[in-house]
Amino acid sequence: MSEILEIDARGLRCPLPVLRAQKALRGLAPGAMLRLRADDPMAQIDLPHFCTEAGHALLLARAEGDGFLFEIRRG
Repeated sequence: MSEILEIDARGLRCPLPVLRAQKALRGLAPGAMLRLRADDPMAQIDLPHFCTEAGHALLLARAEGDGFLFEIRRG
């Protein structure tokens, strides 16, 4: 089973959710999963763009409760 790391970035504003994701993904093995929760509306734009630029797969991006849930597979 793949490693899954969870990060709660709620309360953080742009660019901190992306910077947290970037740092976490750097420490994971290729194919490992990151689950990130954020409540900054800019995360809906920033995280997909970051994944595309960095070669990671954005598997899930949805509104959930008081914010958003993202699941990213490290490229």
